[in-house]
This record gives sequence, C-alpha cells and structure tokens, in this order.
Amino acid sequence: MALLKHPRVDAAEQRATEALKRELSEQELFSVAPFDEAETERTGAESYSYWRSTLRAFRHNRVAMFLLSLLVIIVLFTFIQPLLPGQFDPNLANNTVNAKGQTVPMKNTPPDSVHWLGTNNIGQDLWARLWAGTRNSLFIGIAVALIEALVGIVMGVLWGYVRKLDFFFTELYNVLDNIPTTIVLILVSFILRPGMGTLIFAMSVTGWIGMARFVRNQVLIIRDRDYNVASRTLGTATWRIILRNLLPYLVSVIMLRMALSIPGAIGSEVFITYIGLGLPSDVPSLGKLITEGRKLLTSPSKRYQLIYPTIVLSVVTVSFYIIGNAFSDAADPRNHL
Repeated sequence: MALLKHPRVDAAEQRATEALKRELSEQELFSVAPFDEAETERTGAESYSYWRSTLRAFRHNRVAMFLLSLLVIIVLFTFIQPLLPGQFDPNLANNTVNAKGQTVPMKNTPPDSVHWLGTNNIGQDLWARLWAGTRNSLFIGIAVALIEALVGIVMGVLWGYVRKLDFFFTELYNVLDNIPTTIVLILVSFILRPGMGTLIFAMSVTGWIGMARFVRNQVLIIRDRDYNVASRTLGTATWRIILRNLLPYLVSVIMLRMALSIPGAIGSEVFITYIGLGLPSDVPSLGKLITEGRKLLTSPSKRYQLIYPTIVLSVVTVSFYIIGNAFSDAADPRNHL
C-alpha cells in the first residue's frame, strides 16, 4: 500500500525548491561580468549640443539645403560678377554706330552674345544691372533684418520680463503701431536725401515693433516657469536669466521672423522705388529694374526687361521663406530627439 504525504510536507518541499531556483537565478543574474571596452564605448551617450543638433536637423531638409546653396551662390556671384572679364559698367550707356556713321545708344537691344540679357531704354547692360541691383537689394534686406532683430529682441525682452517697463512699452507700441508703415516710408524717403542709408532707416523706424511684441509675448509665456522663479530666488542676475533661460527658447521664432523680414524689406524697396522715392539713378536695385520693366509690359519684344529681375526676386523671396521655416523647425529642441 502506497504511503500518503501530509499536505504541509508537500508545501514545504515546494517552497524549498522555489527558493533553490531563485537562489540559482540570482547567482546567474548578479555574477561578475568580464570587462569589455568595446561594449563600454557602444553604450556611452554623446554629450548634447543645441547648435550641433540644430544643424544636424536642418541638414536633413534637402529642399532647404538646396535653396540655401542656391542663395549662397547668388550672393557670392553678385560680388564675383564685376571681376569677370568682358563685363560692362551697370551705369554706363553703351553706344553703337548706325548705317549713317552716327554714334547712337544701343536702346532695348535683345539678348545676344555681347549683352547676355540685352540692354534697357538708354543702352545700359541689363546683365550687369541685374547683379548689381541684386547685391544692393540683398544688402538693404539683410541690414534691415539685423536692425529689426537687434532692437526688437532687446525691447521685447525688457518689455516682457521687466514688469515696471510694461506700461511704457505698451503705450509706445500703441502710438507707433497706429502710424501706417507706408506713410512712414514715404515721409522719411521724401524728407531725407535719397540713398541706401535713408531706405534702411525708413524701414527700421517702426519695423522693430512687430519683432518686439512677438518676443514680449513669448517671454511672458516662459517668464514665470519654475526654473526662472528658482533662478530669481537664488539671486541670479537678470541679464544672465535673459541670456541663459529665455533667449535659447526664442531662437527658432526669431530666426523665422528674420528670414521673413528680408524679402519683406526688399518688397518695401520695390514699392518705394515704384512711387519714385527710391534709390538715386546711379544705384541699381531689383525694385528699380522691376519698375522700369513694368513700363514695357505692353511691348512683347521688351518684356525680358521685366522677366529677369522678377525671376531673381522670386527666387530670393521663396528661398528665404523656406529656409526660415526649415531652420525654425530645426531649432526646436523637440525635433532633436
């Protein structure tokens, strides 16, 4: 007859077996592993760099990289073009000898092997004027963007972070924002001597207002977050909080607005030139070329004088817009994962 075991004896044996298995498992899990230098390097984490991560994310956007390369080529060529052999002075009227032996201007000559883009109504070479005008217009746009960014960021950060200045900047904004930008451009261009400095000053007088208000609104959102409150409690200097805690969060939006302000400034230059208050006659620009070409729009054989500067202006404007958006996305730390 088989012997029967007590249930308590079976339970005790089961617990002992499980304890033995657990002990063996722990020994296997916590046994000393051999040192492997290759595995150590593989599991090591790379130190994070904001700008390196931003550039890495920006390079992944092929369209933006292509347009940036194209824009760099255009800017460089505006400086290289006058140094190439066989180039004409953009302000020099070219002459030719007619059948009667008379010297006459080469008016509205279509593109040929000598004048690659033809000439205008007084015989000036359009190829030379196109690149000289592109150089001047880009200089105006970049200068205006830098001034607006510098003044707008400083005023916007102070407006949003220093509570005592909120009333002053709010009233200043209400006064300047209610003055039409077009009126300011016209008055400044009419009163002061025509020139690039006058145009840059006219566009920058009220242009910083939009940047300042935008930065102020962003600063208000992050001003009272826990890390900023802790920094103020610890006695951190205000300028250090602004530089270390606030501005890094605004890089993406600031770069976007700067990229958009450049074509905006070029567009304003086109408008000022259109109404006859632009640059002097000896300073070519895209606005001046477009204004001169617009007058010939009804003549099919002369429309090339409007088409070429319009193409360059469109390429520059679209490039800055797409590059600005791509860099704004790349500068967002959430896209650095």
